[in-house]
Amino acid sequence: MSVTPPTGRAARATAQEPYAYDGWSHGLDALQRQDPEIADLLFGEARRQADGLQLIAAENFTSPAVLAALGSPLANKYAEGYPGARHHGGCELVDLAERTAVDRAKALFGAEHANVQPHSGSSAMLAAYAALLRPGDTVLAMDLRHGGHLTHGSPANFSGRWYDFAGYGVRRDTGLIDYDRVQALAREHRPAAIVCGSISYPRHPDYAAFREIADDVGAHLIADAAHPIGLVAGGAAPNPVPYADVVCATTHKVLRGPRGGMILCREELAGRIDRAVFPFTQGGAQMHSVAAKAVAFGEAATPAFAAYAHQVVANARALAAVLAAEGLSVTTGGTDTHLITADVSGLALEAATARGRLAAAGIVLDVCGLPHEAAHGLRLGTAAVTTQGMREPEMARIGMLVGAALRGAGRDGGLRGEVARLAGSFPVYAPYPGHM
Repeated sequence: MSVTPPTGRAARATAQEPYAYDGWSHGLDALQRQDPEIADLLFGEARRQADGLQLIAAENFTSPAVLAALGSPLANKYAEGYPGARHHGGCELVDLAERTAVDRAKALFGAEHANVQPHSGSSAMLAAYAALLRPGDTVLAMDLRHGGHLTHGSPANFSGRWYDFAGYGVRRDTGLIDYDRVQALAREHRPAAIVCGSISYPRHPDYAAFREIADDVGAHLIADAAHPIGLVAGGAAPNPVPYADVVCATTHKVLRGPRGGMILCREELAGRIDRAVFPFTQGGAQMHSVAAKAVAFGEAATPAFAAYAHQVVANARALAAVLAAEGLSVTTGGTDTHLITADVSGLALEAATARGRLAAAGIVLDVCGLPHEAAHGLRLGTAAVTTQGMREPEMARIGMLVGAALRGAGRDGGLRGEVARLAGSFPVYAPYPGHM
């Protein structure tokens, strides 16, 4: 059965800067009339996001302005090519949108060149490899069991099929990257490129050390900054741009933009990067997404976003400390970023079982591989709950709720109710149908 968007007082959100606003559902009136089945799914997803704690490290809540750009008439426009050199007519305005996104990205990160067309972080990595490497070249990247991404050499991914990867990892005693081992592997394998970056390493990479190692063996340095790039924008993490030849990133996660990718590079590589994106790996740019990226870059250049980025890190550190007190083994002993990884074997749990118990309580997070003997652990982040306005006191509460769920408490639904009340106290968007 379809639902009806709220009106009047019921449609007004509690004032939670910067994201609560009047009635995102109002823009869905046409969808509600045309296809109530899909409209119900959208409202259901809004309900799921709002009633639980969203701790997936790769997710966040976009601003209403970003959502507006994503749902704009720019979605109609075909625009293969680049501003001033399109393969379609009628691109005068979308050219301005892309130039704005590029200029804002360059200013935000101090880059000489930016390509904002990649559809995802993986698309950005594919283009970077295509620009710098030939099939069969050797690449040194973080081992997948130690935190590397699929594009860092997984045999199921294009990277592992087209290139010869060697993997570096973290120390057994500290959980930190072993830079002596990275250098030894680089000298042994003489890679054409070295990738620094991961999806589950909670500390900052030493970009200067990676640059020195790359120069030592004559390799390109590619920074996969998909996770920390939002922290970089807010001044809460070191910037890889001065060190890397190419920086690949996503525009969602901590950056709070639309799902998509981007590439930053030196001017001398601009032509190679652009040709690797279009026409080599992609066709027409998604101009509604490009415009939404421009909006996100503009938002990220504000003092409010800088404060947000630092709060994300403060929240992650606070949450990591409480999780450790609840009996989880937090890798590296803490975090420098939005990201936390933890071993739950000390609670006599497997990671999949732990994630299931948390999901039943409305706490949503991921499972990730852990290095050495450990099989899998939990991966979580604080970007989304920080966007909601939560701070250290709420992190303490979240940590205790996680601990209670892992110990099997609240199976009568009481714990899920506590989670819903906490999440509902920090709304991101206006109330949706059925949530008053």
